[in-house]
Amino acid sequence: MTQLDLSTREARWKYFGSVDPIKGTKPTEKEKMPDLQSSKKDFLFEIEHVGIKNLIYPVRIDDFQTVGNFEFSTSLNQDEKGINMSRIIESVEKHYDNGVKLDFDHLTTLLNTLQTAMIQNTASVDVTAKWFFNRFSPVTNQKAVGHADIRYILSVSEDKITKKSLGIEVPVTTLCPCSKEISEYSAHNQRGIITVLIDLDPEVSLPDNYKDIVLDGMEANASSMLYPILKRTDEKAVTERAYENPRFVEDLIRLVAADLVELEWIQGFEIECRNEESIHQHDAFARLKYTK
Repeated sequence: MTQLDLSTREARWKYFGSVDPIKGTKPTEKEKMPDLQSSKKDFLFEIEHVGIKNLIYPVRIDDFQTVGNFEFSTSLNQDEKGINMSRIIESVEKHYDNGVKLDFDHLTTLLNTLQTAMIQNTASVDVTAKWFFNRFSPVTNQKAVGHADIRYILSVSEDKITKKSLGIEVPVTTLCPCSKEISEYSAHNQRGIITVLIDLDPEVSLPDNYKDIVLDGMEANASSMLYPILKRTDEKAVTERAYENPRFVEDLIRLVAADLVELEWIQGFEIECRNEESIHQHDAFARLKYTK
């Protein structure tokens, strides 16, 4: 029996079926390769959005580094076959500094870079990330890191912002008003998930703490906000506050809407509250949409 020499990777690869590369006839230099994406003729339709989804990249929000999930796109003229998608990553890298900074100003600059790289009039980004922030317990003032999910949606056309939206999703405590009303003692509560998607006025400057203002409108109107750390005196305060502030999902979205409608830099919004019910097998939800 012939003794096989499998002491090298190449030998083992061939043993398992790998073959040598063929000698090709097509060019290997970029300048000689055909560029199908740059073909010019009538391709029937203009495309509003073409690009990439699920681009996972490090981002920075305030003092914390986290991870963003991006969708980038540009327009495409009727006489162009396609875009060069590698230029999207190249544009992102030009704005990478220990993460891509997530705020509307920096995202606008990134989209301007993308417009130039793609030679297109419009560009858009839709990015979601985990937003971390310091949170203090209500009585003992213990500091720990809290979080919510945040979303930035931004579109530019030539030198104007055409869409500017902010989304936030955060869990809260909701205590059932009906349970409190009919029970001799106690009341059931549950984890509520509040989601807002806000259309911002591109012509109005945002306050520096715009994220905190929106988050406060969501959490303060719940039976209680959630905390990463609670000592016994904190837990007493939180549970008693929830008992003092019962909320149906209908109550909660109306109260959040009442706070948001007063903010002059908001043009409209959609709110949903979903309760992960603690005594039912289903969830309860309410949703409303409002445009000024």
